[in-house]
Amino acid sequence: MDQRSVRDILAGKTYFIRTFGCQMNQHDSERVSGLLDSYGCLMALDLEHADIVVFMTCCVREAADTRLYGQCNSCKSLPPSPSGKRVVAVGGCIAQRDGEGLLTNVDNVNVIFGTHSIAHVAELIAEAFLDGKRHIRTNEHEDTDAMSMPWHRETQYHAWVPIMTGCNNFCTYCIVPYVRGREKSRPFEEIVDEVTGLVRQGVREITLLGQNVNSYGRDLFGKSRFADLLRAVGDTGVERIFFTSSHPKDLLPETIDAMAETPAVMPQLHLAVQSGSTRILKEMNRRYTREDYLGLVDRIRNRMPDIALSTDIIVGFPGETEEDFEQTLSLAETVRYAQAYTFIYSKRAGTPAAEIDDPTPHKVILERFNRLVKVIETTAHEYNQGELHTVVPALIEGTSKKNDAVLLGKSPKNQTVHAPIPEGYSIDQLVGKIVDVDVDVAKTWYLSGSVVGEPR
Repeated sequence: MDQRSVRDILAGKTYFIRTFGCQMNQHDSERVSGLLDSYGCLMALDLEHADIVVFMTCCVREAADTRLYGQCNSCKSLPPSPSGKRVVAVGGCIAQRDGEGLLTNVDNVNVIFGTHSIAHVAELIAEAFLDGKRHIRTNEHEDTDAMSMPWHRETQYHAWVPIMTGCNNFCTYCIVPYVRGREKSRPFEEIVDEVTGLVRQGVREITLLGQNVNSYGRDLFGKSRFADLLRAVGDTGVERIFFTSSHPKDLLPETIDAMAETPAVMPQLHLAVQSGSTRILKEMNRRYTREDYLGLVDRIRNRMPDIALSTDIIVGFPGETEEDFEQTLSLAETVRYAQAYTFIYSKRAGTPAAEIDDPTPHKVILERFNRLVKVIETTAHEYNQGELHTVVPALIEGTSKKNDAVLLGKSPKNQTVHAPIPEGYSIDQLVGKIVDVDVDVAKTWYLSGSVVGEPR
């Protein structure tokens, strides 16, 4: 179908996108949104008022499948859409993994598009409106980035900037390499040019995205050039740079130096450890040891003593013993994480770990999980206590969900910051601004205080 025909069918139709999972999915949703915008579609405020409903899915956690099926089924009870016909589309990792299987599991899905087929979503949706049939496209060999596509950013002050797609690591518990493909880096100059353009548009903060940003450039240059990229992006004038995800085995000394020496790179690093047991790390195919990880943390803190470290930890990997778990607990206590995402192991069909039998009772795994959460809560609270009676610059994102008279912002260390809206200002005047907050309360998961000085 040609572009004019797609526009004729889609123009004026409303759409709503619901996103599950990681930051890469969030960016993919922005690309879908931008593509639909370019064909004259209008964003709806909710499912009920949408002619087009798009679910961008994640298959990393077991509950994601159940959640998707529930969301799709809920569309059956919606009132008629504004145009009188509704198309439901499913994209993302579940779509790539299950493909046609989704058509049998959910009977009201009209379109399925894989992680490599986002550029074709508008055409697929238009065809579904035209012929009423179900359409699927999950070709694994299509262009994996299609970065020339338009996208619709959720905010004017922050932008997701993908630098690569795919993953070559094949951790035994992870489905991502099978649904996102192998690593493919964007051209160096293209990334820098994009950030330069974003800065001209008023973007103040960017997050560089990749399944493993530390290996950026290996497919292009034969070696990682992530350190060079950080420095070049820092020279664009952007004020804040975050990045994710970062694999410990590929975090090179030159990258640590670039982080420490580039003012725009924020003093925060997400460094997923997954387990503190060398034996379990080997079973996970992580390719580093407990000692390797702790040595890396020491090198990072030698260059950036006050950096906020966050991590991912899996509890209950098949075969994990109490001794293995105690190694994880002690590592968390040693590193003193500012934040951690803790998960109970979830079997993913098609991964090597799914073939391992584990007799450990769930109640034992749950008890271990709760012990780990207590350690993380303690270290996170201690880290935030270090911000008491300091002035923290917070980029304002909106208001607190509990009180619309209280600002919600993000610190350079990715901490949530609250402060009352200062007298004489409205929230609309402050979103996207940086305000200095004199911190007088430091809780486990947020800081709060009062605004001092003028917004900027």
